[in-house]
Amino acid sequence: MDARLGVKSGGFTRGIFPAPHSSGAPLRDLAHFLTVPLALVDVAAVLVLLTCALLIGFGLRGIFRRYARRLQNTWGDFFFSLLEPLPIPLLILAALYTAIEEFNLPRRWDHIASQAILVQVIIVLFLFPARAVHLFLMRMSRKQPQLERVTQPASFLIRILFSTVAIIVVLENLGVHLTAVWTTLGVGSVAVALALQDTLGNFFAGLYILADHPVNLNDYIRLDSGQEGFVTRIGWRSTLLRTGQNNMVVVPNSTLAKAVITNFSFPEERLLLSVPVSVAYGTDPERVEKILSEIAAGLAQEDFNGILKYPEPSALLLPGFGASTLDFTLYVQVRRFSDQGAVQSELRKRILARFAKEGIQMPFPTRALLLDPAVMEALRKGAERVSADPVSGVVASKQSE
Repeated sequence: MDARLGVKSGGFTRGIFPAPHSSGAPLRDLAHFLTVPLALVDVAAVLVLLTCALLIGFGLRGIFRRYARRLQNTWGDFFFSLLEPLPIPLLILAALYTAIEEFNLPRRWDHIASQAILVQVIIVLFLFPARAVHLFLMRMSRKQPQLERVTQPASFLIRILFSTVAIIVVLENLGVHLTAVWTTLGVGSVAVALALQDTLGNFFAGLYILADHPVNLNDYIRLDSGQEGFVTRIGWRSTLLRTGQNNMVVVPNSTLAKAVITNFSFPEERLLLSVPVSVAYGTDPERVEKILSEIAAGLAQEDFNGILKYPEPSALLLPGFGASTLDFTLYVQVRRFSDQGAVQSELRKRILARFAKEGIQMPFPTRALLLDPAVMEALRKGAERVSADPVSGVVASKQSE
C-alpha cells in the first residue's frame, strides 16, 4: 500500500477507482425544489448513507455475536467471532466509495473521503489477520488451560505488532515520512537494550517459564542454590517464593531459568516420606518391621491429617547395619509437602511409646577401644605402683605432667 492517493478534479485517484460523475437527477430535482445548493444536498446524502451503513453494521455485528455465543466452543464460534468486527468498516468503506462515485462532493470532502477509504482498507487488511490469530490462540487456551499464560501475552504482542505496522503504513501513505523517526529509534533502541539488559533477560526468562512451565503456582520447589518455598506468583521480571517461616523470597526469572529445580509438587503433590528408626543389635528385624508398619497403618486408619492409606505404609531394614544399631526406614505416603512435618512428629511419638511397651531398645552410640598389649602392660604396672605407694605415685604423676 505504498501508492499515494492523488487528488484530481473530482477529488479521487485516477486509476484506482473510476472517475466520479455528477449527482443523479433525483438529487438535482430535490435541490431545485428546496432551493438549496446541490453540494449541500450531496453532503446530506453522504451523511445519510454513512448513518445507514453504521446502523446496518451494528445490526450485522449483533447477529454475528449472537451466533458466536450460540455456537460456543465450535468452529462456528470461531467463524462468527472472526466476522463480528468486519461489517462496520466494510460498510463504511462501501458508503464512502459510493459517495465519491455518485455524488458531486466539494473538492475538500472528496479528498477526505479518499483518504478515509485508504485508512479503512489498511485497517481491514492488517487487523483481520491479527484477530484471526488472536481467536485461534484463545481457542487453544480454552482447550488446554495450561497454555493460557502463554497465549495471552502472545496474543497481546501480535495485536501490538499488527497495529504498529498498520499505523506505519497509514502514515507513509498519508505523506508522513518516518525516516528520521526510524533513525532516532534505531540509535535509541541500542542504548535502551544495553541499559535494560538485565531487565530484558528477566523478561524473556519469564516468557520461557510461562511457556515451558517447569513450576506452577502453589508448587513447592527447591533451587540448587538453597532457596525453597511455595510459588505464589510468576511475574515478568521475578518469581515469588513463600518460605515455611512465611517470608517472601524474590528470585529473578533469569536465575530461576538457569537453576536446577526440585519440584516437590510435580508430577503430583503426593509425597513419599521416609522416617529413619534405629534399634539395638540383637532385636528381631521381622518384629521391628511389623511394629513400624502397624504404627503407620493405625495412624492412617485414624485419618490423621496428611497421611494416606494407599499406597500402604512399609518398613525395611535400610540402610541396614550401622556402627552400633540396626537401621530401619519407615515409608509412608503424605498428601503434600507441607503435611510431612506433622506426620513425622506423630509417627515418632507413637514409635517411642510402642517400643517402650514392647521392650525394644534404641541405644546410644557406643564404641569399643582395642589397646596394644604393651600399652596394657604399662598401664597395669603403673596402677600397681600407685597402689603400693600412693604418695610417690601422685608426685610422679605431677612431675610427668
